[in-house]
Amino acid sequence: MLAAECIFAEKGYAGASMGDIAKLADLPKSNVHYYFSTKEALYRAVLLELLEVWKQDALCFELYDDPRIVLSTYIRAKMQHSRNRAHGSKVWAAEVMQGAPILQTDLRDNLYEWAKLKEAKIREWIEAERILPVEPSHLLYMIWASTQHYADFDYQIALLNDDRPLDDIQFEKAVQSVTSVILRGIGLTP
Repeated sequence: MLAAECIFAEKGYAGASMGDIAKLADLPKSNVHYYFSTKEALYRAVLLELLEVWKQDALCFELYDDPRIVLSTYIRAKMQHSRNRAHGSKVWAAEVMQGAPILQTDLRDNLYEWAKLKEAKIREWIEAERILPVEPSHLLYMIWASTQHYADFDYQIALLNDDRPLDDIQFEKAVQSVTSVILRGIGLTP
């Protein structure tokens, strides 16, 4: 699956081949076809697995009630996955930017209700005056955009960082900066 993420990110869905994926995974092509009969089936599996990972990142919405803890935890998890699964983030972004031609039904069935539950939690915080009023969907979009930027635009970030990816200290500062900006924007101190 990670090999498929890499190939789909580098070559796009149309340019990727099961042979390229098998080669990168160091497997016979027949083994890949045994588990995924078509490239579309593998691509769909990659995207749905990414969606599940990101849903896991948001479990903090159910585990905690403090908006500072929830959002700080969520932002950190999203940024860590953007760093550790940058290819996956790029595959996801490409699919969504093209109108989700492969994943459209799955997104309607999975993402919509999931996002509405997170928005409801944010509305609860607003109604309880625990955070400043903000449109919940836009807060989520802002978190997604700012955290995934580090994966989707890694070339630009490295270019502006003297042609080097962020090291651990720089990455931690990025996490803290994104968290601080978002929390302060809704009236919380980091």
